[in-house]
Amino acid sequence: MTKNHESAGLKLLKLWQKLQHKPMGKWLFKKIIANKIPYTGSIKADVQTLEPGRCEVLLKFRKSNTNHLNSVHALALSNLGEFTSGLAMMTGLPPTIRGIVTNINTEFTKKARGDLLAKAEVQIPDVTEPKTEHLVQALIYDQDHDLVTTVTVKWMLSPLQK
Repeated sequence: MTKNHESAGLKLLKLWQKLQHKPMGKWLFKKIIANKIPYTGSIKADVQTLEPGRCEVLLKFRKSNTNHLNSVHALALSNLGEFTSGLAMMTGLPPTIRGIVTNINTEFTKKARGDLLAKAEVQIPDVTEPKTEHLVQALIYDQDHDLVTTVTVKWMLSPLQK
């Protein structure tokens, strides 16, 4: 008897492909993400594009995501970058590879104000050895298309044990 092993990333990608063009589909996808990943759901980001190895996520300006300087809070930016890069990575991984985040580095280059767009593209490495490290970056831009934050996420990737 063979089991159909489908990775979490592939399940998310299939769900996105099913919902993205439906009325309220993107909203429903956001609600599903918030239910499965409550901390990430707290920033209420909207996935705009999702395909294997590529993701764009919109973070509309909300008072609940700001700091005392009326700019987007540092941890909301880190959360947005990790979410965006994670979707790009997870949807690109073959079902024979598992991954976990081991480090997140966030570099702030400009105060983040207004709506923000995070973009991540990743080249999926050929993983043959356990504990293969791979870096993924998410770049976060403001409405003027200025880079405000770079989030670099280190992944540890390993083949699934048979």
